[in-house]
Amino acid sequence: MVGTPINGRTRPAFGVVNGSGHDLGPSSTPPSNAGSDYGIIEFTREDVEALLNEKAKRKDRFNYKERCENMMDYIKRLKVCIRWFQDLEMSYSLEQEKLKSSFELAQQKCVEIELLLKIKEEELNSIIVEMRRNCTSLQEKLVKEESEKTAATESLVKEREARLNFERSQNTLQEDLGRAQRELQSANQKISSLNDMYKRLQDYITSLQQYNGKLHSELSTVENELKRVEKEKATVVENLTMLKGQLTLSMASQEEATKQKDAFASEVTSLRIELQQVRDDRDRQLFQAQNLTSELEKSKDSTEKSCSELNNLTTRTNELEAKCALQDERIKVLQEQLTTAEEKLQVSDISASETRTEFEGQRKLVLELQRRLADAEYKVIEGEKLRKELHNTILELKGNIRVFCRVRPLLPDEACSTEGKVISYPTSMEASGRGIELTQSGQKHSFTFDKVFAPDASQEEVFIEISQLVQSALDGYKVCIFAYGQTGSGKTYTMMGRPGHPEEKGLIPRSLEQIFQTKQSQQPQGWKYEMQVSMLEIYNETIRDLLSTNKSSSDATPTRVENGTPGKQYTIKHDANGNTHVSDLTVVDVQSVKEVAFLLNQAANSRSVGKTQMNEQSSRSHFVFTLRIYGVNESTDQQVQGILNLIDLAGSERLSRSGSTGDRLKETQAINKSLSSLSDVIFALAKKEDHIPFRNSKLTYLLQPCLGGDSKTLMFVNIAPDNASTGESLCSLRFASRVNACEIGTPRRHTNGRPIESRLTYF
Repeated sequence: MVGTPINGRTRPAFGVVNGSGHDLGPSSTPPSNAGSDYGIIEFTREDVEALLNEKAKRKDRFNYKERCENMMDYIKRLKVCIRWFQDLEMSYSLEQEKLKSSFELAQQKCVEIELLLKIKEEELNSIIVEMRRNCTSLQEKLVKEESEKTAATESLVKEREARLNFERSQNTLQEDLGRAQRELQSANQKISSLNDMYKRLQDYITSLQQYNGKLHSELSTVENELKRVEKEKATVVENLTMLKGQLTLSMASQEEATKQKDAFASEVTSLRIELQQVRDDRDRQLFQAQNLTSELEKSKDSTEKSCSELNNLTTRTNELEAKCALQDERIKVLQEQLTTAEEKLQVSDISASETRTEFEGQRKLVLELQRRLADAEYKVIEGEKLRKELHNTILELKGNIRVFCRVRPLLPDEACSTEGKVISYPTSMEASGRGIELTQSGQKHSFTFDKVFAPDASQEEVFIEISQLVQSALDGYKVCIFAYGQTGSGKTYTMMGRPGHPEEKGLIPRSLEQIFQTKQSQQPQGWKYEMQVSMLEIYNETIRDLLSTNKSSSDATPTRVENGTPGKQYTIKHDANGNTHVSDLTVVDVQSVKEVAFLLNQAANSRSVGKTQMNEQSSRSHFVFTLRIYGVNESTDQQVQGILNLIDLAGSERLSRSGSTGDRLKETQAINKSLSSLSDVIFALAKKEDHIPFRNSKLTYLLQPCLGGDSKTLMFVNIAPDNASTGESLCSLRFASRVNACEIGTPRRHTNGRPIESRLTYF
């Protein structure tokens, strides 16, 4: 399938990249610029599996030039595929970061809106309750009429809301149906054309950007609306407080005026009664006018005084009536202001409901962003799995030694140090889980390996990464895993684990459990396996059999080494097929994990360990565990023979730090010499020299098939994170980076028949 031009470059069909468009015979020339002139290429899982499972067609099996050219072409096409996956992984990571940032911002804004809404609702409810309590005496009749009116309006509003909700739900269902149909069409188009998939990815990115912009705009509008509502709320609260004060003052003055009016009215009535009595007396005394002239004048004076008082009372009464009228008018004005305040409160309630609906919409958007973020994370995980598979395939094709780095946790006395951290881990997408940085004297040194395990990594997590490599031994490959590092860096813990703690079992017990479980599961398919175990140590350049029952050889040096008395002499031999065996070495047939565990315990009790200033129980020898596997399928007559070598090297240490003397000094010198020889071999392999000094030590000569043959080899470099070990850790990391760059050849599966000498230990 040929794609359309993108950015001025043409995307070819996958068959062009995969090499299916031309013959791989000697006469054909493979493309030399795979991935450079093809433009932007996209792959599916089927394409990647087809590329991984592709088998080159060759007419002449002895034409190594053609095989090398085909292998180079295949590696180039794998690099193109890996480059595409890296670009896709980077785009997914960028998209994931954008979605996370937008999701966190939206979530924070939603929380703030919820808090503001709750505070506003509480304040408005308290204000409304207080206003209703103060105004119930003035609005009893009005409340009855308004209650009926509000009940009718609420029922009408509820009916309208129900109708709107029904219409909205119907519209959303129609939109969901349409969206499902569109997604079905888009899926069909994605299957039919890779070009359409690229365009839809671009549309998807632009839609996310539009969603992000829309989210920001809606959040800004919500903030402005909330500010406006807060301002209106403040003005309403101020008006209400003023109205409350004026209302209380007017009510008090009105009550005083009514009291004065009643008092004056009582006084007027009493004065009128007295005036009537005076008039009656005057009528009766008119008959006695002649006799009572003096009394008449007095009565006239009193009458004039009472009239003046009466006039004063009438004027005062008129003033009080005018004042009452003014108070009534002010009460009416206050009632009108109260009604306007209630209308504003209703408007604010409506705006609050609108903001609540907008908040619900924002919450839906957040949920949608969460879903898309989860999808993006799933795609990133899938891409990482494919990247690991392709990376392992390329390493196997190139024949490189894989290197895993493991950093042990800080010990209690080391954690009390006041200095800064020595080990750090880069957070970039490319170096995540594969990079490590070490700081020494203010200078930062960066290293990249196939996998880096932080101090919090469990034994199970470490074993999961090598489980497929252990499985290769059952498939007929030679597999070698060895641990390298300074004394006290955790090599023995990585390989053997902690005795008495099943959850902290090391790589050797877990590898054996996996092998025997796989052996049981493959029995229904016709496979039968025979397994043999041998264990030895190299102590002071002397091979010791850890499973020997001969006291002269196994007990010559006790567990706590006190002397170096040699036992039986063992020799290392290599045959023409690349196999290695040790003469007179004890090899035990095993049928279960329990038998191997018993042998491991026996070997651990016989192994040479000692106390130094750097470690209470320091391994003073190189421990080599070998499991030879012979399998045959009775139904297909297929035979496989695999070897699993698990090696715990002795720790490198400086004499100034270890404080070794006497026998410990000899042990340290022998360990450093063998590790130095291992370093010389690695340097020679890295430089691709003609002569590799394998014979410089027993360790390198024993590891010759693992370092220079057709074995699948993995090295664990163990690092101590304390400040005192910075120099040794830097040397170990540099050595590990050189090991990772070594090419030892392509692993080869051994499917030949069972050899005659069945009691020899192979490497």
